[in-house]
Amino acid sequence: MEHQHDHEKHNHNHDHGGIFGKRTELYFAILSGVFFLMGLILARVPWATPWVSLVCYILAYVFGGYFTLLEAIGKIRKGEFEIDFLMIVAAIGAAYIDRWGEGALLLFLFSLGHSLEHYAMNKASKSIKALGELSPKTALLKNGGDLKEIPVEELRLNDIIVVKPNTKIAADGVVVKGSSSIDQSSITGESIPVDKTAIHDISDLPQFEKLDPSHVVFTGTINGDSMLEVQVLKLNADATISRLVKMINEVETKKSPTQLTTKKFEKWFVPIVVVLVIGLCFLHLIIDETVQDSLYRAISVLVASSPCALAISTPSAVISGIARAANKGVIIKGGRALEDLGSLTTIAFDKTGTLTEGKPRLINAIALNGYDKKEFLELVLDVESLSDHPLARAITKDLKDEYKVENSNRSSNMEAIQGKGVVGQYNGGHIYIGNGQLMKEKGIQILEEIQDQIDQLQKEGQTIMLVGYKQRAIGLLSVMDVPRKSAAPTLERLRKIGIKQLIMLTGDHQNVADSIAAQIGLTEAKGNLLPEDKVKAIGEYVNKGIKIAMVGDGVNDAPAMANSTVGIAMGAAGSDVALETADVALMSDRIESLPFVIGLSRKSKSIIKQNLWASMGIVAFLIPATLFGFANIGVAVAIHEGSTILVVINALRLLRYNLD
Repeated sequence: MEHQHDHEKHNHNHDHGGIFGKRTELYFAILSGVFFLMGLILARVPWATPWVSLVCYILAYVFGGYFTLLEAIGKIRKGEFEIDFLMIVAAIGAAYIDRWGEGALLLFLFSLGHSLEHYAMNKASKSIKALGELSPKTALLKNGGDLKEIPVEELRLNDIIVVKPNTKIAADGVVVKGSSSIDQSSITGESIPVDKTAIHDISDLPQFEKLDPSHVVFTGTINGDSMLEVQVLKLNADATISRLVKMINEVETKKSPTQLTTKKFEKWFVPIVVVLVIGLCFLHLIIDETVQDSLYRAISVLVASSPCALAISTPSAVISGIARAANKGVIIKGGRALEDLGSLTTIAFDKTGTLTEGKPRLINAIALNGYDKKEFLELVLDVESLSDHPLARAITKDLKDEYKVENSNRSSNMEAIQGKGVVGQYNGGHIYIGNGQLMKEKGIQILEEIQDQIDQLQKEGQTIMLVGYKQRAIGLLSVMDVPRKSAAPTLERLRKIGIKQLIMLTGDHQNVADSIAAQIGLTEAKGNLLPEDKVKAIGEYVNKGIKIAMVGDGVNDAPAMANSTVGIAMGAAGSDVALETADVALMSDRIESLPFVIGLSRKSKSIIKQNLWASMGIVAFLIPATLFGFANIGVAVAIHEGSTILVVINALRLLRYNLD
């Protein structure tokens, strides 16, 4: 809790705005650097008058010190004295003794580090906006025999809304008329659309959470090819999407800047320096020296105490680390995410589109009871090619691509029976493709050994369809969302670099989760999870102090990402919400990049620590050196510049990082 409190305390709002919008602080820092360099060059050009370089330095002061001064004033009002304040005082002192160039350098380096630290923060508003766009703005309200389009905010509990084919559902509720296949991937992560049917008795409905999932629909999910009527059971404010907005908003606003080590150091360092410098101004009252000498000594110590290298040590390593990650197709949003990646011991993965390809594939096409395999495949292709159901499209594609079956166009009168399968005519006989219930209704007997085979395939997480023709079972089909080829080797690599637990959190059935886990080598798999269940699962690890990442690609993963130590989104396939919420985005969708970025983070943390110790070591050397007169202002600034170059060069080593 102390760690979290510290984060919150330093979570300032850095959305300053200005003439360049949200990036004004960064552009001001760059302008400060430009004017500093101009002043430096003009000061050494024989034909330039001194006032020209002075104007450049003053402009560098203005641009470099503007936001630093705002921060310092804001903190002073709260009774806080941090490095912002020290930098301003040191720059003023340098100007007082006519060292404008040194002061301009101090402000440029500090403002650059400060602006880069705040860049890419405040993602919560974008997340919320993207989430809001998922939910329809209007609904078709049924009022007797009339339909009226109204804003979703005007819906009332138990209203009946009509959902047209291939449109988004406007409220959480229960289907009271019609049946359809619903794409719920945005909410539950299920890769295969779910069949929904009307509930028979609406007079005494249980709580929404206890309703049979086959009757329940969620806001923002996409209807299939049939018209539905839905009774509204949750108002817009309580809908699934709204809860996701609330969860993300609560956690995102707690995100904090990096450089926590520096912040802790500032708490005691800055007040001590301020007291020391003020005391040194009056040293002439104690020892035999002039007032001017005492002021010079005090300002020398002040300049020596202004840790340029400390100010740039973390940002330079962060920039280098982020640049190297980007070169490998990984976007890391800020220094905290870069550092936190290296502390992970546990990684939780969504299934669909993350560990798996995200689309159903035909796994088995088995002819039964002695039926000819070739004719069986042709028959299935003929019938399924007439259907628009996602599973039918997947089967058709794989029969053509993998099995090289050609369509003979001998089927006709295909009709979908919602929740059961399809029925049609093929070469003069009736054909049925669907579940066991459909076969039973049509009087087609399933032998015990076939049922055993079906049970085994279902335990492996496969979706089974039986094929009946001329009143006998002639074959079975099984489909499944298959693991990515890179999944198993990536998980093995993660183990080798020290990740102890590899977990799957998915909305799919537990059998599916267990099957995928066994194939690719996960530590644990949890199925049947809604978004809030994923958040609870992540929270259990966080509460135990375990550093955990959540890797996903959908809206349903966003709250869990926001609650985890590091949220990692699959970039190209990921939803806008997942990308906005995540701290890290794998833009090429290559989960094999994970071991690399974790290794990069560990190296970055090591270099940041080296830079912090080096920069603080320089300060520890310079303060007594200037205090006792062994080094003047020129020497102090020269050593500061040298140490700054040293930490930057050390940080640049990250640009060549490769995982061993």
